[in-house]
Formats: sequence, C-alpha cells, structure tokens
Amino acid sequence: MARGEIRLIGLTKRFADVTAVDHVDLEIDAGEFFSLLGPSGCGKTTTLRMIAGFEQPSEGRILLDGTDVAYTPPHKRNVNTVFQNYALFPHLDVFDNVAFGLRRAKRPKSEVKERAQQALELVQLSGFEGRKPSQLSGGQQQRVALARALVLNPSVLLLDEPLGALDAKLRKTLQIELKTLQREVGITFIYVTHDQEEALTMSDRLAVMHGGKVEQIGGPQDVYEDPETLFVADFLGVSNLMDATAFGAHDGRCRVRADTFELAAGSGVIDVTGPAKIVIRPERVRLEPREAESGPNRLPGMVERLVYVGSAVQVIVRVATGEVLQVLVPNSGTALPYEQGTPVQVHLPVDALRVLAADEASGPAAAGEPALAESSGGD
Repeated sequence: MARGEIRLIGLTKRFADVTAVDHVDLEIDAGEFFSLLGPSGCGKTTTLRMIAGFEQPSEGRILLDGTDVAYTPPHKRNVNTVFQNYALFPHLDVFDNVAFGLRRAKRPKSEVKERAQQALELVQLSGFEGRKPSQLSGGQQQRVALARALVLNPSVLLLDEPLGALDAKLRKTLQIELKTLQREVGITFIYVTHDQEEALTMSDRLAVMHGGKVEQIGGPQDVYEDPETLFVADFLGVSNLMDATAFGAHDGRCRVRADTFELAAGSGVIDVTGPAKIVIRPERVRLEPREAESGPNRLPGMVERLVYVGSAVQVIVRVATGEVLQVLVPNSGTALPYEQGTPVQVHLPVDALRVLAADEASGPAAAGEPALAESSGGD
C-alpha cells in the first residue's frame, strides 16, 4: 500500500454531551494535498488532532497505510504536525530547532548535520542556522517549523492553520511556496484552514465541514462550481441565493419560478419540485442596460451601490423579486456606466444557475444583502 495514505472510518469525537466530530468518513491518497475547510467549531481541528494522536476518538478508526492507529501514541505514528504558533524553542538557534527531533531519536551526529542542513535548504533558509527564532520574521519562523517537521521524514504532515498569524500579502506568497514544497517532498499534507482562498489555492482536494460532519468532498473547482448543499454554496466564496419554486426537469434543465419570473437552472438537483433555492456566483452574473432586448433568465433591477475592491467592482443590485444580488465586474480600467439608482437588467446564464433543495441546511450568511467578497472567511 502506498506510503502516507489516510482513511477515516466513522470517526467520532464527543466531549461530554457535545459531538465535535460526527461519523466522518474520508479517504486521503498518498502524496495528496488535502484540506479540511470550515468555520470555527466545525470539527476540522479536532479531526486533525485525532489523526495526530493528540485526541482519542470516541468511535471509529484511523488507518495509516492500512494500519489502525486510532489508539497509538503520537510519537509512535509516522506523522508530524506544524502548529499555527510554530512552537519553536526560543533558546535554541535555527539549526538546533530543526535538529531537535533527530537528536532525540539518537541519530548519529553526521546524519543529524546532513539531514538538518538538507531540510533548511529545502525551505530556503541556508545561512540562517545560527539565528534565534526572535531574530526571524514570521514567514521565516514558519519555514523553520516546516523544516523541523520534514526532517523526520513523516509519511503524513499535518498543518493546523500555519499561515493564520501572518499578514495577508505574506500569506498569499507562502500559499504558493507551501504547495510547491509539498510537490517537491511528495508526502501527504493534511491542511486545516477556515480560509477559503487558501484551500482553493493549495489543495488537490478538500472536505468542507459543518457541525462535525463533512458536507462535500472534491477538487477545488468542483466544490466551488458545483456545491451540493446550501452551506457549501454560501460558505465557499460568495454566492447569490434566491428563494424559488421548482417544477422539475425539462430538456435537461430545472424550471423554476422566482416571484413571478420564470427561469431555468442548468445544474444542481434539476429534478426537484416544490420550494427550492437557486444559486449563482457573483462573477457569473451579467449586467445589461434596462433597455436591452429582453431574453430568458433575466430580471429587471436597480443598482443600490458600487464597491471598489481593486481587481473588480462589486455592483449591488436589488432585483424585481425584492432580493439583493451581487455582481462582480472585472476592473478593466474604464469607468462603469452604473451608479446608485441606475436601472439595469440582470442576466442569470442557465449554465451558471444552480438549483438546490430548500430543505438543505442553510449557509452561514444571513438573509438579505449578500456579504462583500473577501479573500478569506472568518473562523
């Protein structure tokens, strides 16, 4: 069996009368960059701690390369963990921090020196061996923590929000570096984050968690473009959610009515009937002049405000159904022909409109005006 393969079977963790992780089933391939994504309290960190051995499951199994390690002590599992605070020894220099695990394992001095130096080269910290952690930037401290974890050649590296304490610009840079590093070393990374952009940028696959359960598993594009539940649609990125009545499938589409307007949705649960939700991402909505020729899947509306966010402009539109939609218009360097009070027509392309059953658990955003797009979610 491949080295670094993780399988969780019915994994459950209870704290008194609170179920933090509720019968989670996951298969993570060897050499995969896999993220656990979700809001605070969803169970992602508890799941990671059980894989690491810091928490014992109430039920279920944790298979590492086919061997159940659910009740194996942490130091006897071939996994290592990088924490958000890095947990570096302040009295040791960079080299001694990296070499600590090898020395504790009583490896020969020559091997310790060679492997520690190789680990520092891997994270581009050659020449920093004699510095103390207090003499390093946050990004450099994060690299030391990675080197210290990788020097022991674990089958699986667990990362608990390791970029959370860094500023936004450095975090973006290290996202790319971390993914590049994972490809170089070729070992399994399991990454916990509440930051949607991090998960989408770095992951081969991700699991979106909510209330101790896994809502959806898939590749970044699959989960973003084809959310299976309202929670995933609302949590991952920004979504426009509208109430509708569905009338089932017709010609491969779901016919829906939003207020008095007939629409067609090209994806989702297209055979659903009755109360439903329709979902569309802001970047897929198209704005047209009110006087433009009318066509299918269009709603009249009025611009309420514009928000400049650098690479794009968010246009907040109240449509004739009474709901507020967000439209993301790329910044082309020219002024938009819209201002507060401008009448417009909102086009919801059939292939971009997704229908979900209304009885699905609702997402975290409150009803009403959609949240403004952000690079990361709250935790």
